Amino acid sequence: MHTLKPEYVKRISFSTDDASTLQKIGEFKGKQTLFTQQTPEILQSLQQVAVIESSESSNRLEGITAPRERLEAIILKTSMPSNRSEQEIAGYRDALALIHESAEHMAFSVNVILQLHSMIYRYLASEGGRWKMADNQIVERNPDGSIRRVRFEPVSAFATPQAMTELEDQYRHAVTANSIEPLVAIPAAVFDFLCIHPFSDGNGRTARLLTLLLLYHFGYEVGRYISLERIFEESKDTYYDTLEASSRNWHDGQHDIQPWLRYFWGVMLRAYREFEERVGKITTGRGAKTAHIRRVAHRRVGPFAISDIEAECPGISRDMIRVVLRQLRDDGVLELKGHGRGAKWRKRT
Repeated sequence: MHTLKPEYVKRISFSTDDASTLQKIGEFKGKQTLFTQQTPEILQSLQQVAVIESSESSNRLEGITAPRERLEAIILKTSMPSNRSEQEIAGYRDALALIHESAEHMAFSVNVILQLHSMIYRYLASEGGRWKMADNQIVERNPDGSIRRVRFEPVSAFATPQAMTELEDQYRHAVTANSIEPLVAIPAAVFDFLCIHPFSDGNGRTARLLTLLLLYHFGYEVGRYISLERIFEESKDTYYDTLEASSRNWHDGQHDIQPWLRYFWGVMLRAYREFEERVGKITTGRGAKTAHIRRVAHRRVGPFAISDIEAECPGISRDMIRVVLRQLRDDGVLELKGHGRGAKWRKRT
């Protein structure tokens, strides 16, 4: 809405570092075809991992969780959802699959946005796909659930339908008539969507689905193989802080979009670098495979099983993963708790 107005877009300036970042993302995009011509089983494994991580992280950012075993069963459709959390995870899974399969046929429009929101809630009695009926706030909560402070006051419920129509029109004009750089137009559209906050619930998840959809439209397909939602979750403090910083004075069109843009570009760079690591290096010899296993293990936050590492290291045998984890244990980096199938690795503190 406000960010995509022509008069605002003209005021956006780019530093030398910004130009360098955009150039680097463009270079990664140019190498996509080379990477996607790699071993098909590697890419298939990466896609499966990305779907699981995306469904898990995007929902967990909203406080929606499920045990890992149940989550994988829901995502892989080997089990039906049995409670509200699982129903919302299943809905996100379906919306994600629709984008992966049909992004080119899904324009950025009010109808598509309502469709994606409706899919998130398709397994629940409450209906999705409807604008909010009452005003809402973006708040920061205390551990007990009480409101600590209000981060942002979104567009009113009354003004929301018109605001969403304007956002659709402005985005279409921005990427056609104005020829704005897609890596500016996309995060700007997602940001304005979040500032409008058009739904009573599910705004964050819908915004992350829209991010993937719009990136697909311009050939940025890294989200097919690397979970952008996981990167958003792993940097969630920065995610929320930059949104808040950029939203100040948004209603007056006097906000600073730069913090959000730079954060968004950083997510893209990290995703492409992970993609290059997982596809470009795991097939270049034993030393590279060992280094890749070590990187994956170092990225883990909580306890993990060998199968978790295996999922992120397609093409690498379980025996080799076991050897490297034992090396990390001997080096004092990791420790193993438990025995047998229930054993878990974790970082030493």
